[in-house]
Amino acid sequence: MARKRLTVADVRALKGVRQLTMMRVESIDEAAAAEIAGIDMVSVPPDLLAGPRFREVAPTLFAVPGLNFMDVGTTDDFIRWAFEMLRRGADAVYCSASLRTVEALAQEHVPVIGHVGLVPSRATWTGGFRAVGKTAESAAEIWRQVRAYEDAGAFGAEIEVVPAEVAAAISRRTRLFMVSMGAGAGCDCQYLFACDVLGTNRGHFPRHSRRYRNLARMEDRMQKERIAAFREYVADVASGAFPSAAETLSMDPKELDLFLKSLP
Repeated sequence: MARKRLTVADVRALKGVRQLTMMRVESIDEAAAAEIAGIDMVSVPPDLLAGPRFREVAPTLFAVPGLNFMDVGTTDDFIRWAFEMLRRGADAVYCSASLRTVEALAQEHVPVIGHVGLVPSRATWTGGFRAVGKTAESAAEIWRQVRAYEDAGAFGAEIEVVPAEVAAAISRRTRLFMVSMGAGAGCDCQYLFACDVLGTNRGHFPRHSRRYRNLARMEDRMQKERIAAFREYVADVASGAFPSAAETLSMDPKELDLFLKSLP
């Protein structure tokens, strides 16, 4: 039976039934691989989603475009951007802006996924890029934020780098669809970045990720082969080995003779 793209209603109905999978993809090839592999949801750059090939290669992926709210602008800007994303085939939008913006989007029936725990754009308020919710007071604040997202009309929230026990307790008590990034198996969805899964991330490797391949090593080998091939080409041109008869078009000798005689 062919797989169908999930709706928001489907996602809500699956809460507590089974864990979904979510992947951050950055290219058409990654989106196509996610589709074929059976990933349920993807976080996707807006430009990739809006491109002509995204839905061609990823017809059943529940797609959530996201931008840092500072790159979008005001609440009105966010609404216009969200409408454009929905027109382009988005199923929901990620929003880490104010609750006022989330509420405005929800009032326009835009499905919104918020963000609690370690939120990169607000990390300075929680001590930088570190785990959040390790004390009772900090965990209670995350719960308060989840309830605030509920009241604002969001349908889900990413919960990032939070103790598994805290995330599970919150997930059981909220109607929001909870997306775990480094927050344990007690949520509704597991979320990783393709660059970490594929091993193409050459920078910091997050503790909560798992590397399934090392494509960076393969890319390095391919780059060495590119350089070697280019150097051989340069050498062949310098020595006269390129072009050879195999890469050259020859003229019929009689036609060539007529042409040469016609020259001044």
